Amino acid sequence: MSAARTVVVLGGGTSSEHEVSLASARDIAGAVDAERWRVLLFVQERDGSWTAPDGSRAGFGGLASALAAADVVVPAFHGALGEDGAAAGLLELAGVPYVGSGVGAGALGMDKRVTKLVAADAGVAVAPGIVVTSPTDPRLGTVPLPAVVKPNSGGSSHGLAVATDRDRLRSAVAAALDGDDRVLVEAMVRGREIDVGVLELPDGTLRCSAPLEIVKADDEVFDTDAKYGREPSFALPADLPAALTSTLQEHARTMFRALGCSGLARVDFFVTDAGTVLNEVNTFPGFTSRSQFPRMFAAEGMPYPALVQTLLETALA
Repeated sequence: MSAARTVVVLGGGTSSEHEVSLASARDIAGAVDAERWRVLLFVQERDGSWTAPDGSRAGFGGLASALAAADVVVPAFHGALGEDGAAAGLLELAGVPYVGSGVGAGALGMDKRVTKLVAADAGVAVAPGIVVTSPTDPRLGTVPLPAVVKPNSGGSSHGLAVATDRDRLRSAVAAALDGDDRVLVEAMVRGREIDVGVLELPDGTLRCSAPLEIVKADDEVFDTDAKYGREPSFALPADLPAALTSTLQEHARTMFRALGCSGLARVDFFVTDAGTVLNEVNTFPGFTSRSQFPRMFAAEGMPYPALVQTLLETALA
């Protein structure tokens, strides 16, 4: 591969996941092989403005010029106006290859309720739930308790809450509506939280990681603070029977294909006494060196720089 090739990494964004996205983008940019690539990191600030690699304000015109000259782009956004297909749409219009899913898969994967409708159609079990737009929705009076409340299109567990009574349920919905105009309310699933990474190789093959378990107390919720406020505890590989591991990996591939994903995805499940239940699909999962997805593939013998290089090669292919 020619050393003259240019990769533009985008990070930050205007969503509540700005800091996580920025950390992912910086780690990705730092892992790109500088002998094979010229790396340019552009940061979208919280106010929507853009900062160039040299620290100056780029303006959208400066960003557009860089994109037009790039060989490949890594849109390392998490959340709205990025991971939801918005960044992919910009890059499609620019006509430049990019890492990750396209417009449709990004939009579907960001919408938790629609993701679960797709999953059910594909034969992957999901928790029963409803989407509400008001804390006074009468259906909240019949939702089984305890219930899990979360913004329908949010990420990094922002706005996630568990409600054990009706008053708490309505207040949790009101709080979640601060971050989204639709809120998903689901029956609480009690089980082990297991993640599976899916990596698309340059030849189109889908490679699944070994399952990773988020180790926590039975009554603990893996919320934003648990993810980023302290060092999370993971078991990798998860201690699961071989047959169950195969089932989870097949369900992960099924969701990747059903949503139309490209490049990478992290598919999160609950494992209960009754079987497996889909939690959600992340079409551009957290990608710092300490995030689940890179850890899973490092355990498979693919260290972080090699993982980044594979994503670039798949995008170009």
